[in-house]
Amino acid sequence: MPGRWTTAAVCLLALVALACEAGSEVTPRPTGSAPPGSPKVVAALGDSITTGFGSCLVLTSCERNSWSTGSGLRVDSHYRRLLDRNPGLRDKAYNHARPGARAAALAGQAEAAVRDRADYVTVLIGANDACRGTIEAMTPVAEFRAEVDRGLRVLRDGRPKARVLVVSIPNLYRLWEVGHDDSRAARAWRRGVCPALLADPTSTAPADRARRAAFKERVAAYNRQLSAACRAYGSRCRYDGGAVHRVKFDLDLVNPLDYFHPNTAGQSRLAEVTWRSSGYAD
Repeated sequence: MPGRWTTAAVCLLALVALACEAGSEVTPRPTGSAPPGSPKVVAALGDSITTGFGSCLVLTSCERNSWSTGSGLRVDSHYRRLLDRNPGLRDKAYNHARPGARAAALAGQAEAAVRDRADYVTVLIGANDACRGTIEAMTPVAEFRAEVDRGLRVLRDGRPKARVLVVSIPNLYRLWEVGHDDSRAARAWRRGVCPALLADPTSTAPADRARRAAFKERVAAYNRQLSAACRAYGSRCRYDGGAVHRVKFDLDLVNPLDYFHPNTAGQSRLAEVTWRSSGYAD
């Protein structure tokens, strides 16, 4: 992999990616009756991870590769797995996640899922609450919990019978551990990727080590609140039990442009580990 990406090279890679994806939308399945309990409408809430950002070799959303609602063939998403069981689900998956979204955006996204009449909703939120310019700018834990509760309340009030899957925040600190000695990753991160964690990625100064430790603890605190919020929601909500956070994200699971967002292999891994917690895997 070259150490420097020129505009021409990036454009070429983008064209290759699009060519590989051509015709990769889900093909029609035979019609039939859906198994009891199968969802009729799926919706995804969250941030750039759930939009498939960077997975098509350009730094923009690529929803067909989303672990949750993706329709492309390169990721066996929740939607594709459910479609195998219920052909009537075709074209009834909605991705309301947005790059840069924080927990404060969750209620608005949930309102959209209610309008969709979704009966299965995935939630992956919190990375942007942590990835601020400084530790001080990170969303306070109590505020984060309040915003998550607000979003989940919209779902519970609007779609009380829907199943909700709340997913833990990936272990971003591990990404720093495995990537800070890689010159390509360090160079990409210096462009402003998750500065609360990844600024000065090779520094061993006490202040930088303390900053990274504080970031790691804040993400752990957010995950504890996501788990508690799901328990408070009731029996229709499932938490992944920290499964995503336990994924050992190495550089081969992130895209080679920002060395942060999952590539198709990373999205596939997210789909695999979260599917086990969905309630539909049995």
